[in-house]
This record gives sequence, C-alpha cells and structure tokens, in this order.
Amino acid sequence: MPVAGLLEEAVEIPSGVQLKVDGDFVVVTGGGHTLRRRLSHPRLRIDVKGQQATIRCEFPRRKEAALVGTFAAHLRNMVVGVKEGFTYEMKIVYSHFPLKATVKGSEFIIENFLGEKFPRKTRILGDTKVEVKGDQVLLSGPDVEAVGQTAANIEQATRIRGFDPRIFQDGIYITKKAGEA
Repeated sequence: MPVAGLLEEAVEIPSGVQLKVDGDFVVVTGGGHTLRRRLSHPRLRIDVKGQQATIRCEFPRRKEAALVGTFAAHLRNMVVGVKEGFTYEMKIVYSHFPLKATVKGSEFIIENFLGEKFPRKTRILGDTKVEVKGDQVLLSGPDVEAVGQTAANIEQATRIRGFDPRIFQDGIYITKKAGEA
C-alpha cells in the first residue's frame, strides 16, 4: 500500500545476479562481470531486500521524483548488462576510397578514410569488445554507457567536414542496438 508522500520504485534482481550498496556506490555482480556505479543523492535511498532493490524518496520534489526513475533505470541496465550484455552493430560504408578499420589495444583505428594520409583514432571505453568482420563492426560489453559511447566515438571519428554529405556518405554508422532494457 503506497504511503502518502513516499515515492518508491522496485527493481527485480534475477537469480545469479547480486546487487549490493556500498556507501554511495552500487555494485552489481553476475555472469563473470562486475559493474560499479556511484548513485547518490541526499534524499534518495536504495535498499536491497532479497531479490528486489527499492529506490525511495520521502516527500519528493519534481527533480527528486525524476531521479527515482533514473536510478531505477540505471540499476535495470546494470542487471541486464551483467546477465546478458549489450551489443551494437555498425556498418562501414565507403564509395570513394576503401576504408580499413582495425583494433589495436584500446584504440579503434580508421585508415584511408576519404584518402587521408594519417589514420583517425578513437578510444574504446571500459570492458567493450570490438570486432571488425568485413564491413561490419560489432561492439559488445556489460556496461551500456561504455558500449554506446564507444559506438558514438567511432561514428564521430568518421564525421565528414567540408564535403557535401549527400554525395560523400562514407563513414561508420550504428545500424542496430541489442540488449537494452
């Protein structure tokens, strides 16, 4: 029964996944992965009882009520990430110069983009795994923000400046996002 002036949202924790609150940090473990994230606000509280985490706030203002939902979404994404992971698919498109994409350590390298002499480089964030298979680039990892930001970095690295985008459509573009909660 909801109490007047109390806003709370529950997040189910599936079997095989552990969620614990460590001060301002939330640690989610499962499937061989561990995600740690700082979720703190002076008026919000995260409680874990059994297989359920509850985010609650007493007498919330508008921004605090929004944060309850935001914290719940972050927890759901962390649970999905350690259990199943997130996958992004990207497509390499070129019509003028054959583009070559490779992964070296924690860098994604794009060579011969529009015939440029020097390669373009971008960072691979977190535990994101990047594979190049022909004209497909597959990104996967447990942290949705690291995978998504890595995909965005790759897309931005091949942004075209100074040419007509209707003619020069070369680049690496996100085609599919999978595993989002």
